[in-house]
Amino acid sequence: MSDADRTEMDADRAAEDDGDRLELAARAELLEAENERLRSEYARARHSQYRRTAAGLALVGVLAGLAGLLFPDAREVLFALAAVGLFGGVLTHYVTPETFVAAGVGERIYAAMATNEAAIAEELGLTDDRLYLPTGSAEGMRLYVPQRTPDELPDVAEHSGPIVTDPDHRGLVLEPTGAALFESFERALSGELATAPEPLATQLTDGLVEQFELADSAESDVDAASGRVTVAIVDSAFGAVDRFDHPIASFLAVGFGTGLERPIRLEVAAGDDRSDWLVTCRWEVGTDERQLAETTDSETDVRADSRE
Repeated sequence: MSDADRTEMDADRAAEDDGDRLELAARAELLEAENERLRSEYARARHSQYRRTAAGLALVGVLAGLAGLLFPDAREVLFALAAVGLFGGVLTHYVTPETFVAAGVGERIYAAMATNEAAIAEELGLTDDRLYLPTGSAEGMRLYVPQRTPDELPDVAEHSGPIVTDPDHRGLVLEPTGAALFESFERALSGELATAPEPLATQLTDGLVEQFELADSAESDVDAASGRVTVAIVDSAFGAVDRFDHPIASFLAVGFGTGLERPIRLEVAAGDDRSDWLVTCRWEVGTDERQLAETTDSETDVRADSRE
């Protein structure tokens, strides 16, 4: 084959490569445009849903107001209903979020973080213990992953982290994923954060399902005498809950640690027929607290037996 033929073949091959690159670039632009269109359609659909809800509430308010004019005997109730409908319509219209982020997007972002932190913990030879420790300050809770199961817990307020190299305490000290979630949850509470295990569990599980919509359902089983709360999770919005510092598990651990002002040992296991995951938070219980919890449980059982 002559040099001219080789040159011509190389030119043809280069032209084909350029054509392939241009085709791939065109496809990438089309996919990007399609993704943008789908995101816009999704946002418009969500906005339309909020607008329809606001219009429906406003219509109920108007109809109730007109009915109040026509039926004097029920005027007080109808006018109250009209006020609620109109106020709900206006409120729904103005609090419609400007930006919607699909749960899958957040899950993928968290998955990358969990993979990286789990890899760091494995590289450092750390245990599977997950300890959420109070700092005793406005900084809230910290996640401590030790190199070995500690006899005494470190004072995380003295360690800026993230890597602790003290002779007695080696490991990672991290800001929990659930810390910011808990701050938002606490600001939205209508009352005070509970300081007893059972009402605190009710507040936190309601926050998971109703406020953040991180799970379809969350039911708690509280054993205050032994210092344990197990929460059954169904349909986690962020996938498998047994990953490193999962938002659901982290939020519960931070919440119980803050409300009870105790270090929390976190355990996550696969669920049973009624749930997908079981998130267990444990804490140390003093003798007096154990006796008080057992007495309270006994009184509750007696009241339940008397009702039967």
